[in-house]
Amino acid sequence: MTALIRYQADLLVRSQRWTAPVLLYAAFLAVGVRAGQPVLDSLGYTAAGLLPVTAWLVRVCAGQEPPAARAVVAAAVGGQPRAHLAALLTALGCAGLLGTAATAVVLVISDPAGADHMVRVPLPAACVAGLLATACCVLLGAAVGALCTRPLLHGRGWSMVATVLASLLALVTTGSPAKYAVTGLVTGSLTGTVHVPVLPLLGAAAVAAAALALACRLTSVRG
Repeated sequence: MTALIRYQADLLVRSQRWTAPVLLYAAFLAVGVRAGQPVLDSLGYTAAGLLPVTAWLVRVCAGQEPPAARAVVAAAVGGQPRAHLAALLTALGCAGLLGTAATAVVLVISDPAGADHMVRVPLPAACVAGLLATACCVLLGAAVGALCTRPLLHGRGWSMVATVLASLLALVTTGSPAKYAVTGLVTGSLTGTVHVPVLPLLGAAAVAAAALALACRLTSVRG
């Protein structure tokens, strides 16, 4: 699996198809994150923007190989599910690195205080909460991407529309782990209280595991 992930990562880097989602995320942060803003607000904004970006990266990695190359890789590693899982994990890892870097930047430039800039917020706790919220959004973004591209959806147009709608729903639907984690950061900023989203992370991990398992299983049937 390590060799497969390295192969998928090399394909992603060489294709430069990662530039569009990464530049979009950078622009998103440039618009919404400013030096001196309350740290919890900025962390929530940073985590939320990563969900659709992760879904986009998953779509890129799942479809970056030509069908012939995909068949050769699947034959070499013992089946399409294993090869597809490597592509999904590559996108998940890239999004995780991107989110970690963004979170670190936010922690450095933000004001460690609540929304009124009066109550101090402990940076270590804010760091943990921000990273866990980022992980929630990355995991749900991976689930969205896995369910909105091959093998479940092959058409580019329908796949893109489904990805956008599912990403939006994952951020605004009541009960969504991503919404719960992001809302916890933003509401906590009002009082300077850090809410560490442990339960949302567990929920997001369960959803992502189920989505990736379903997508990989269906590759044997639908390609």
